[in-house]
Amino acid sequence: MPSLRIILLLTFSFIARLGLAQRSIPLYPNGVPNAKSVPDEERSDANQNAFNVSNPTLTIYTPPKANGTAIIICPGGGYGTLVIKREGYEVAEAFNKMGVTAFVLKYRLPSDKTMIDKSIGPLQDAQQAFKVIRQRASEWHVDPNRIGIIGFSAGGHLAATTGTHSDKAVIDNKEAINLRPDFMILLYPVISLNDSLGHGATRKNLLGTSPSAEQIKLYSNELQVSKKTPPTLLLHAGDDQKVPVENSLVFYEAIHRQGVPAAMHIYPKGDHGFLGTPTRDEWMELCKYWMKRNGWLND
Repeated sequence: MPSLRIILLLTFSFIARLGLAQRSIPLYPNGVPNAKSVPDEERSDANQNAFNVSNPTLTIYTPPKANGTAIIICPGGGYGTLVIKREGYEVAEAFNKMGVTAFVLKYRLPSDKTMIDKSIGPLQDAQQAFKVIRQRASEWHVDPNRIGIIGFSAGGHLAATTGTHSDKAVIDNKEAINLRPDFMILLYPVISLNDSLGHGATRKNLLGTSPSAEQIKLYSNELQVSKKTPPTLLLHAGDDQKVPVENSLVFYEAIHRQGVPAAMHIYPKGDHGFLGTPTRDEWMELCKYWMKRNGWLND
């Protein structure tokens, strides 16, 4: 029988390894750009949904055996909250099981109170996440050419914006770090901010109550697709009552016209958020298959 001392040592060693497997770091250790000097009013509810986020972070989930692929996770919430547990931390754990290093991005929620220009705040954070990860890739055992992004709902809008605006840096990038995702996975994404397709709350929170036609066009990502847009997987439900499935359809059509590799799966049911059906295991299997077919996962 092992002694109590040995059992305790093994237990503490296991806990220490778990502690190293995930940790949070500030996205901007030297000060947040485009920020006003106001008190931090971030709060969370019983479900760990985050509100009033003004100090962005990356939470790093390191798998036991990293395969070099990494993914940045953008939770949804209409740019008014972050569903960071269900569409962030739990998703990171699922990617870790594939050997993928996952980074949950707690991005700033657009606010005139905390930002000089709220329309670029979330995109700044996504671009900064790519910059930080590529600069520190060796530290986290990540291949800088195998870093993707996944986004849910408004987080899908942010992910798509990151993929279609990568040539337009909205952060300080004098090092000329590549800000383009190598691949994108978009789940029930807000793509368009046009009246006919867009999600009203997402547009209002990002652009305000009276956005210009130029702003609406700029952040309607089906209109921003080019041949440089990353390969994309789209997952949506046909009965989505909040973000019409046409958002995914128009984005697929746009990237297909540009010759960008893309795949799309439309579930007949699932509504917005895939609450219950399809299960996370179901749609993660599709992600896994697509990533394997494209060389981002080892067999």
